[in-house]
Amino acid sequence: MGMFDVGDKTDTLRHATAQAIVRTRPETIILVKEGRSPKGNIVDAARISATMAAKRTWDLLPYCHPIPIDQVRIDISVKEDAIEVIAEVKTTWKTGVEMESLTAASIAALTIYDMLKPIDETMWIESVRLLKKGGGKKSFYEKYDKPLKAAVLVISDSASKGTRADKSGKLAADRLTASGFEVVDYRIIPDDVAAIESSLKVACDELNVDLVVTSGGTGLGPRDVTPEATIKVLQKEIAGISEALRNYGQRRTPLSMLSRGVAGLRGKTVVVNLPGSVRAVSESLDALIPGIMHASKMLGGHGH
Repeated sequence: MGMFDVGDKTDTLRHATAQAIVRTRPETIILVKEGRSPKGNIVDAARISATMAAKRTWDLLPYCHPIPIDQVRIDISVKEDAIEVIAEVKTTWKTGVEMESLTAASIAALTIYDMLKPIDETMWIESVRLLKKGGGKKSFYEKYDKPLKAAVLVISDSASKGTRADKSGKLAADRLTASGFEVVDYRIIPDDVAAIESSLKVACDELNVDLVVTSGGTGLGPRDVTPEATIKVLQKEIAGISEALRNYGQRRTPLSMLSRGVAGLRGKTVVVNLPGSVRAVSESLDALIPGIMHASKMLGGHGH
């Protein structure tokens, strides 16, 4: 038990909005509107306390992560027999801000209660609830009528000879399947430019898959030739994919910068080189999905 590990998640824009309602007597509302509450300005105090609470949620709730808060917006509405608090919180980080918005709304309601309790013993906090939340990687997942097709190519002399069992390629196939892809081809080939080039052409031109993922052969070793073979079959390079994978990996290991993997298009197939280690493949797929799924929409002429 404890805090969830969010180390493998990517930073994305996330937002949440919560509401709290404090019920009170109409005559109490009149005092609030006239500025005659005994402890001062209710609205300003509630807004300030809510903002402070959003920023200190991780101090109050033991399993909440300390996260960077990009924006806190608190709206206080004084109605005929109630005071409504709306708390909006935004962040660009690995996990959401629903608890921050709920904490902000709750503390604002408690502040209002504390400031009005000398004049209204009938007052109560009617509700605190989440109105909406959004953002995160799930918001970028595309919906398709049928699964996108993928192929996984493992580039390894030892695995192709049977002297080493493949783990990274199987991991890639499992992760792609779990993400909604149909893996129609999985094969192991040696570290040979001609063999890699031929297999890539089959996957792109004959199988017509939407995505080809290769694993292995992207390092600095004398037999690491996957990028060279891939470049020969690409018609357009997508440098942003390779940059994103290396940047994501570099934040976790100083060795990621040594990967020479490339990415690009052949026809309407996206080809992406991944490193050969299981950990590197897992991290690369964390960075790759679901952004790569949007490529098919763009290739279909739908743009962004």
